[in-house]
Amino acid sequence: MAIYHCKVKVISRSTGRSSTGAAAYRAGERIVDERTGIVHDYRRKSGVSYSQILAPRQSPSWSYDRAQLWNEVEKIEKRKDSQLCREVEVALPRELNEDEMRILARDYAQEQFVDRGMIADISIHHAKDENPHAHILLTTRDVTPEGFGKKNRDWNQKELLENWREAW
Repeated sequence: MAIYHCKVKVISRSTGRSSTGAAAYRAGERIVDERTGIVHDYRRKSGVSYSQILAPRQSPSWSYDRAQLWNEVEKIEKRKDSQLCREVEVALPRELNEDEMRILARDYAQEQFVDRGMIADISIHHAKDENPHAHILLTTRDVTPEGFGKKNRDWNQKELLENWREAW
């Protein structure tokens, strides 16, 4: 039987976090933070079964390159207490096979986030004895063909968060 889990949090520079580090860990990749020079290398992390970036049609081509995407986020956010990105973590039903998990996570991200204008970086973690779950990192700014625009404060509304939880 599937167990419901949907957790939403903000990744903020004020807590010592970075979007590049968060993305590297979730995707099990190596990303160099161009702002700080820190190398986030999680290529040895086991359990990452899938990762993909979904973006609105008007997004620049670099939006699909994980390292470039999150370095652009780090570059545009100037404040020491910047909210860099939002993370949605959801449990995936163990009863589903890998393909079904991917489809479920992709469809949810597309409908709830990308269709609203966010870029969604999806990573599914499914180690042998672990509960399968998806991490969805989300941008906090409107995206245009030229890059990021202003912060979209509409995405901070409590009602929207409740809609995301209900949709899951």
